[in-house]
Amino acid sequence: MSTWSLKTCSKKYRSARAFAEAEQSELENDIRSTGFFRNKTKNIIAACGDIVGKHKGKVPQTREELTDLPGVGRKTANVVLANAYGIPAVVTDTHVIRLSRLLGLSKNNDPVKLEYDLMELFPEADWADLSHLLIWHGRKTCICPSSTLLRVRIKATLRFWQRVITVSYANVKGPGGDYKFINSQLFVSLG
Repeated sequence: MSTWSLKTCSKKYRSARAFAEAEQSELENDIRSTGFFRNKTKNIIAACGDIVGKHKGKVPQTREELTDLPGVGRKTANVVLANAYGIPAVVTDTHVIRLSRLLGLSKNNDPVKLEYDLMELFPEADWADLSHLLIWHGRKTCICPSSTLLRVRIKATLRFWQRVITVSYANVKGPGGDYKFINSQLFVSLG
């Protein structure tokens, strides 16, 4: 959902029950800017109906229960687990997949396989931050998924990069290339 839609909806619909009881045409209009708004509206109303009916108005706290809700897949479940409940989870969207492959962190295109690859490489406490960093970086700097992109720069602003940089400012051989730590920035040489 766009930031504008989220702000509008969070003021207008204050609970799962409010979403479940929303008029479809009105909710469609509220989230129109998100794209696929008709399908999203049906899923929001149905998922919130299940939250009210099956979960006593509380958003589930397990991936299995979340993915049983209409329109909720593994990625959305992981977002909810990590951000709403602080339960460690790796979110693998298109940016995470593309950058993980460019950085040599995984060779997988499959989101679930790539998620498990990242879980093996990074401490559990850093999974949510890793997802946020890669998504943010992908949105801000890697506009085009060009295969000619040879270097990716990621500012080391999150604690897991800071830990890595604190340990070593030298070259580190990684599975997909050489990692060079220079002036608190991570440069990855691919190829």
